[in-house]
Amino acid sequence: MNRVIYHCDCNSFYCSVELLFRPELRATPTAVCGDPKSRHGIILAKNEPAKKFGVRTAEPIWQAKQKCPGLVLLPAHHDLYREYSRKVNAIYDRFTDLIEPFGIDESWLDVTGSLHLFGGDPHALADRIRDTVREELGLTISVGVSFNKVFAKLGSDYKKPDATTVISPGNFKDIVWPLPVTDLLFVGTAAAKVLRQYGVTTIGGLAAFDRGTLTELLGKQGGQLWEYANGLEHGPVARAGTYTPPKSVGNGETFPRNLIRRDEVARGTVMLADHVAIRLRRHGMKASTVQLTIRDPNFKDICRQRPLPVPTNTARELYQAAMDILDHSWKSGAPIRAITLTAHNLIPEAEAAEQMDLFQSAEPKKRERVETLERTMDAIRSKYGRDAVTVASLAPAWAQDEDDDVPF
Repeated sequence: MNRVIYHCDCNSFYCSVELLFRPELRATPTAVCGDPKSRHGIILAKNEPAKKFGVRTAEPIWQAKQKCPGLVLLPAHHDLYREYSRKVNAIYDRFTDLIEPFGIDESWLDVTGSLHLFGGDPHALADRIRDTVREELGLTISVGVSFNKVFAKLGSDYKKPDATTVISPGNFKDIVWPLPVTDLLFVGTAAAKVLRQYGVTTIGGLAAFDRGTLTELLGKQGGQLWEYANGLEHGPVARAGTYTPPKSVGNGETFPRNLIRRDEVARGTVMLADHVAIRLRRHGMKASTVQLTIRDPNFKDICRQRPLPVPTNTARELYQAAMDILDHSWKSGAPIRAITLTAHNLIPEAEAAEQMDLFQSAEPKKRERVETLERTMDAIRSKYGRDAVTVASLAPAWAQDEDDDVPF
């Protein structure tokens, strides 16, 4: 028996929530955006009238205003969005306890075991859930119905807003395979570029490509994407409330002005390392790989990864690895608009401790001292607030001799 998986996606979520309190703007091109006075000024969400003018998510505000001079801009209220996200998922919980959020406005639902309680028709139940959300919260959702998570997500994207799309074993080749390969989950810019070099531009083209060659080109991810394209994804939907460890943890920053000097770049990088380290410790994870993405004023990105000698969740070691990447990738003096630091290949702290014992790190006591210090900072911040203690002049000091004390 095939599973029945839904992917429920709230339509223009941020904007839709804002318009609950500004109904007079429903017919007016409207967007939720970052601070227009800073360089965070991008479109976060837009309503249907704004879409008709070509306004796109993540484009700069000035560009959106060129397309639509009458565009109404609203500030973001993230606490409100989290509140409505909880309300939407509470509705889903009436129909199944297998709910896996995918961001604040999307969730997968596995209704295989509960479908018979609601009539047994997957399409009809999806429509019922859409109607319930609309009637109780005033929001619309699009639902993809399929036999796995990847195709269910493609279904929710296929027709919007407020629609149900069924992708079944019998019709997926007709619906899914003609779609651009970039529509497939986890096909990013880098993978798409490689695939395009081999003439693969659609999901069907990916499905027909030799799996072994894909693995050679893209590593393990290549085989996984081949399975996705052929409908062979079997990942479970997590039970509501079940903790799922992150696969990566990252933070990015667009700076108020371009960074030119190395000390400026170092200060920006160390704060990103601090944010990422805090989140890793919160999840009880350590990173085996650091990725640094550098964006110039023309929005051209340089993205590089580096394995770590020993898995870590300390800001000091993340920073050192990031700066090592930067020194080998960045032309000194070239302006930097934004930096993103991401921790990859995460493993639980217990496993990381075993690996450290196995490799017998040359500096176990020093590493332990740094980690203890940073955990102490976590405790202070938890009690007195994020700004109670911060990393002061950390970047220049970390560039000093290794025997120096760790300055926090």
